[in-house]
Amino acid sequence: MNIQIINKSKHPLPAYATGLSAGMDIRANISEPIMLKPLERCLVSTGLYISLPEGYEAQIRPRSGLAIKKGITVLNSPGTIDADYRGEVCIILINLSTQEFVIEDGERVAQMIIARHEQAQWEQVEVLDVTERGAGGFGHTGKN
Repeated sequence: MNIQIINKSKHPLPAYATGLSAGMDIRANISEPIMLKPLERCLVSTGLYISLPEGYEAQIRPRSGLAIKKGITVLNSPGTIDADYRGEVCIILINLSTQEFVIEDGERVAQMIIARHEQAQWEQVEVLDVTERGAGGFGHTGKN
């Protein structure tokens, strides 16, 4: 699949780390480091602009290494970039650790996954079909 991209950053295009990777690493494109204190959030520029085909979205997800080692994650995970959005791809990060974290220019801060999606059409009804689970809520399927 080919996707149009404008790269106004100082860094290489997003890339898959391995041949079977689902997500492409996204890098910060910032003029100076960002100090992210515990429980603070920030918007990180990437310098990337994309044009997705109709029926696709780009999902922005956390990098597992940053999450486990530093407590840094994507706040609205997964973030969605719609096919009709033409602005800069930016990443909302939050520091869930007790330590300050410095985001450096060029640092891999998130990953992007390109995914197909459907738009649903609502069919309003009076009764839903019956299932074994029924209205069982959170934790319901884990009961014996």
